[in-house]
Amino acid sequence: MAPVLVEPDEQAGHHRQTRLARQTEIAEDYVELIADLIDSTGEARSADISRRLGVTHANVTKTVARLQQGGLVTTQPYRAIFLTDEGRRIAEASRRRHQIVVAFLQAIGVSEDVARADAEGIEHHVSEETLAAFERMVTERGRES
Repeated sequence: MAPVLVEPDEQAGHHRQTRLARQTEIAEDYVELIADLIDSTGEARSADISRRLGVTHANVTKTVARLQQGGLVTTQPYRAIFLTDEGRRIAEASRRRHQIVVAFLQAIGVSEDVARADAEGIEHHVSEETLAAFERMVTERGRES
């Protein structure tokens, strides 16, 4: 059976949306982790980010410099990394998406470990409409229990 193709403009729009999500994925992962570290330990250090993301210290340094240029973090030599108000806003939104995706995956029977791992990619690519549907389903299931 041959696949049904959608209209070219619609298909191109889907691909544009995916490319945009890929571009913001790293920034969202970093600011979410920085927020988590600040909230749980009081500070976010490059060494902690490197270890938790499984990347080199040099990679963290380059990415943090880009986040600083983008107005999401501030840094000082030999000090921790701090979120700007915009960085905090993005971190909270990313954390919320992550939590909803994890809860949804668990609600459909995915184990906690796999749900957390899968959510790391899904959270960046899910639309607001789909995320809202995930949240409704999790909420409705919670009421039924």
